[in-house]
Amino acid sequence: MMVRLGLIDYGMGNLHSVEKAFLRLGKNITFVNSPKDLASCDAVVLPGVGAFDPAIRNLGERGLITPIRNWAIEGKPLLGICLGLQLFFESSAEGSSEGLGLFEGQVELLPSDQGERIPHMGWSLLKRQRACPLFEKHDDSLWMYFVHSYAANPTLKKDIAASCSFGKADVTAVIWKGRIGACQFHPEKSAVAGQRLLKNWLFWLESGAEVIP
Repeated sequence: MMVRLGLIDYGMGNLHSVEKAFLRLGKNITFVNSPKDLASCDAVVLPGVGAFDPAIRNLGERGLITPIRNWAIEGKPLLGICLGLQLFFESSAEGSSEGLGLFEGQVELLPSDQGERIPHMGWSLLKRQRACPLFEKHDDSLWMYFVHSYAANPTLKKDIAASCSFGKADVTAVIWKGRIGACQFHPEKSAVAGQRLLKNWLFWLESGAEVIP
């Protein structure tokens, strides 16, 4: 089935990099700047680069907070990238704003006692925790590119689909619930492995977007 894909534009995403990643996979993008733009989409991507509070403020100024929440409540496919993942949670230690609340839990500063630099910047290997549409059954190269200082701490650990090492600690790298998922890394900057991950998501969408418990 043909899936109409939307990319939420709220002034804080590396939109063109994400758009180019999907164009390389033969998928055109509709930019979502207001609630009315969602009507022409079957699935949407929420990217993000920057800080939590300004992102929530920008989404609010565009009238997109309630529509995104309703989109998720209605069980429509939604993918978050980097800051987009953090916005899915209830709150963040980076700011004081209320998050979208699509996942239970908070976003916390990366642990400072691991002998690692903050921000976490560079390539890290994903540790798969559970199946989700972003992964193939036998992925053998899951090195992804990260740039972040904060990481999500889901209340329900079953929401974590993959983690990555940060010193001796593990931090959340991928979350998934129902038809909603997100990745802390940048698949659009993660070369062949990131492109394959996005391709897997598109295949899942075009195959009917089966709900993943």
